[in-house]
Amino acid sequence: MTEIDERQLANIRASSRKLVRELGFLKSTLADTRYSASAVHALIEIGAANNGMTAKELSEILMLEKSSVSRLIKNLIRTGEVAEFKAKEDGRQKDIKLTDQGRQTLKDINAFARTKVEGALSPLNHYSRSVIELGLQIYSDALDNRKGNADGPLIEEGYTPGLIGGIAALHGTLYQDIVDFGVTFEAKVATGLAEFMPRIGNARNNSWFVREGNRIAAGITIDGEDLGDNIAHLRWFIVDKSLQSSGVGKRLLFEAIKFCQNQGFKQIDLWTFKGLDAARSLYERNGFKLVDEYPDSHWGAEVLEQKFVKLL
Repeated sequence: MTEIDERQLANIRASSRKLVRELGFLKSTLADTRYSASAVHALIEIGAANNGMTAKELSEILMLEKSSVSRLIKNLIRTGEVAEFKAKEDGRQKDIKLTDQGRQTLKDINAFARTKVEGALSPLNHYSRSVIELGLQIYSDALDNRKGNADGPLIEEGYTPGLIGGIAALHGTLYQDIVDFGVTFEAKVATGLAEFMPRIGNARNNSWFVREGNRIAAGITIDGEDLGDNIAHLRWFIVDKSLQSSGVGKRLLFEAIKFCQNQGFKQIDLWTFKGLDAARSLYERNGFKLVDEYPDSHWGAEVLEQKFVKLL
């Protein structure tokens, strides 16, 4: 473990205290509601789970004892914010979901939080906002001991021998478990990468990847030429199962977005397909909006293809 500078430690502690105070966590209620911080966080997480969640799942997310979460849920049921339903997978369990009232309360919470954060970020430039975004992600992950090394695997940039085959192989194996695309899909990915990589020397193109031993285990690419009209194309974003939930995906996406901002692109477009819920959540948390979806079978099996756009 690297020795920590005492001045740096003191500054981070002071900033953490100020952050807690500025966001209102020392008050008895939070986000201009009548609810405690734990109740507000519970409403946010329950609302994010479109199909509902169990009390156990909520307890793990909030890092609170089951008894505390049980009392919390009972209170939110009593006030009309949430309701219990029999779980689809196991009728002996109960899922909790937001009621219509709860969805309105969550809408008000999000509006309050958005105004607060926008007020803080508006005077800052893109670089400062990006530093805050990545810094908070790394810091929050570092506080969570379950995640181990917050720095994570090294992200490399550009081209390296074996990158084309490595990224194509990842797509072929990972998507085989999700959609039976077959050889057509992997061949198209390899062909696209083979066309792109000779163009990586263009300042508007770039690629980032992660190794695990001698193999490529994750990657993302920005093609700044193929769409034209000053639009960046985010392509071949893939993370091996061994690195999923490690934070590698959001770090790769951060690098790609930062690159596009620095290059002055007006927007980033990407195409994916319905059913990749974890990826969609990551995109939406980083400002991408679903703008179109349509059935498509050119990858080897019919899927509902989706187009996401992030305006810069």
